[in-house]
Amino acid sequence: MKKFLSTAYTETSFNLATLFLRLTFGLMICIDHGFSKMMHFSGQQYIFFDPFHIGHRWSLILVIFAEIFCALLLVLGLFTRVAALVLVISMSVAAFLFHKGQSIEQHEQALLYLTAFFAILLVGPGRISVDGMMGK
Repeated sequence: MKKFLSTAYTETSFNLATLFLRLTFGLMICIDHGFSKMMHFSGQQYIFFDPFHIGHRWSLILVIFAEIFCALLLVLGLFTRVAALVLVISMSVAAFLFHKGQSIEQHEQALLYLTAFFAILLVGPGRISVDGMMGK
């Protein structure tokens, strides 16, 4: 019980925690959101949210890039901080621009993803990753 209540942690537990965080949130955003947007690309390319006025199609392409490509990089732990930064930006747009003025229930999922990706951005991939195995 004393060890359970301790604030100390081992390097192994830290590395496992970062692995689980990367796998869980990376796969969830990729499968639940990225693949869905890619499958419905033709229907969404004319109506997708365009906060930066680059065009609905290009906004959708950038979000698909973030939610599939960057999420898979995150899962692998390759270029982790760069991928996490792209996902943080994407989730910030979703939470603070797309859901602006809506209830907290509408913001909740984007804020949870934002928090997880920001944590990964801060702590890095851990040793159980391609970056960690390359010694970065």
